[in-house]
Amino acid sequence: MRSTTRVLGVVLAGGRGSRMDVLTRERAKPALPFAGAYQLVDFALSNLAHSGIADVWLSVQYQAGTLHRHLASGRPWDLDRTRGGLRWLVPEEGSASPAVEGFSAGNGDDLHRYADEIRRFAPDAVVVMSADQVMALDLRPVVEDHLGQGSECTVVTTEVTRSTAAEKTVVSTRGRRVTSVHQKPDRPRGTVIAAEVFVFDPDVLLRTLEDLRAELAPGDADGSTGIGDFGEHLLPRLVDRGRVRSWPLEGYWADLGTPAAYLAAHRDLLAGRVDAVGRPGWPILTRWPERPAARVEAGSELADAVVSSGCRIAGTVRRSVLGPGVVVEAGAVVEDSVLFAGVTVGRDARVSTAVLDDAVRVGAGARVGRLSRATRAVDGHISLLARDSVVGAGVVLPAGSRLEPGTSV
Repeated sequence: MRSTTRVLGVVLAGGRGSRMDVLTRERAKPALPFAGAYQLVDFALSNLAHSGIADVWLSVQYQAGTLHRHLASGRPWDLDRTRGGLRWLVPEEGSASPAVEGFSAGNGDDLHRYADEIRRFAPDAVVVMSADQVMALDLRPVVEDHLGQGSECTVVTTEVTRSTAAEKTVVSTRGRRVTSVHQKPDRPRGTVIAAEVFVFDPDVLLRTLEDLRAELAPGDADGSTGIGDFGEHLLPRLVDRGRVRSWPLEGYWADLGTPAAYLAAHRDLLAGRVDAVGRPGWPILTRWPERPAARVEAGSELADAVVSSGCRIAGTVRRSVLGPGVVVEAGAVVEDSVLFAGVTVGRDARVSTAVLDDAVRVGAGARVGRLSRATRAVDGHISLLARDSVVGAGVVLPAGSRLEPGTSV
């Protein structure tokens, strides 16, 4: 990518993230931790930073405050700059039409709301990516190929299972030319999907968004442009123009949009399949917690575990990921689980196939969940305990339990 190429990065940090249930009641989904020390948003920002893209706009539709402290004005990614750097895009109200105010309805609608700002920025290319996925991607060759081929849109693609493809935008190609896209098909014909990273020609993008708005919401009567997500109208319209190309992603990719996907990605991490973490020369940049080193006491047992700073382990941890400051007391067992920062598991308690949010306390002798024997992670098997919830001594919570933030049982 030439040093004179002007590239704008737009990170779509999403809305409510309701499929993550109680874990996103009080946080934006990109603020969810991953691999103990990171947050999901770190992956998008790190890929942009390592790719030399220094103008990054972050669009947050829900619980924006839960990202503020972690992002620290973009400092960990060298985005705290006088000119350029990190810019927050949040819902606004004013004198504009209903279709460009308030909360957006889909990522295409979201992008349309900032059309005037993009036009003023005047980039050569616009890189748009989700903040919910785990992957490592050097965007420099993608942008170079996009500009060199004269593409109107470049879609980064990846291969997934057929069941996952039914929940995504399925992409069909001839060579690298995209011939069709299908949004969440009931019976997907293929397993290649859009990996939620796109490079757009800004002029074509803005013109197409305006055309779609004029067709789909000419009177702005319901306060929506009608554009929805990219796969609904924008991508099909661009594909019909014949200048959309694919860029196959090499390496690991996961969209952590459901509890099952979230736990499955952590299982992949423990199995050594997540090459986006620990890649030489491509570190995931983040704001590190200010805690001492972890302590593992005599008599404890660790097997296939990731243990973050500040943890104190006196019990047993198997096939689990522990965030900063987690305490596992003597006799306690944690297995097939993800524990967020500051969780305490009391003496002789057991936590199995569960995700425990920040500062959850599990009392002595309590039981949370049941170890799942299913090969594939299933939402209904996973217990989710939201932040600051308390499980009393001796209490038993069955598999698939849900506790709202601050609940005591």
